[in-house]
Amino acid sequence: MAAAPLRAASACGAGSCAGRRRGGSFAGVALLLAGCASPLVDGPPENPPAGIERTPDAVPRLEPIRTGSPNKPYSIAGRTYVPLTGDVAFSESGLASWYGRKFHGRPTSSGEPYDMFAMTAAHKTLPIPSYARVRNPANGREVIVRINDRGPFAEGRVIDLSYAAAARLGLLAGVAPVTVRRITFGDMRAAELLGDGAGRPPTSALAHP
Repeated sequence: MAAAPLRAASACGAGSCAGRRRGGSFAGVALLLAGCASPLVDGPPENPPAGIERTPDAVPRLEPIRTGSPNKPYSIAGRTYVPLTGDVAFSESGLASWYGRKFHGRPTSSGEPYDMFAMTAAHKTLPIPSYARVRNPANGREVIVRINDRGPFAEGRVIDLSYAAAARLGLLAGVAPVTVRRITFGDMRAAELLGDGAGRPPTSALAHP
């Protein structure tokens, strides 16, 4: 959001307080909720790097879906969520938001530090880790992101993108409709999306203009 977004547009009502969990255990959620009276102001980096809108897609890898945390059922604001634990197809449409400097470097639900410049995203129920293709129907742009966090919890929002992913999709100005489709292991093999195991991209081009 060109003017700094709140992790999902406003304080707790937008899902921000459940937003940076401590690892996958949701420890500290009560502490986060206690701070919901004040909006958690978020936004882009002070000095956005040149070419952020050309950040390459995440490169899908056959990463085992974790058992237990962070893929255990959990409850937020009286609602229970049951993450997928199998290699199954999944697609949905809804609103996308993004989060930036406020959470940069903080632990995600996967335990990995959040990197606003990486192609990652938070989703309420997709397996951690997994990969998804996100499309902005307004401009036709698509990206591939790695799911490593939980959220957003605002009504109607289906995915919380990293700053880089939002820049790629042209969504930095605000919340907007997207479609989300999980990339299954079968999809990776069939489309030759896999990297070579050394961090290099696959031979088929993943990056979108």
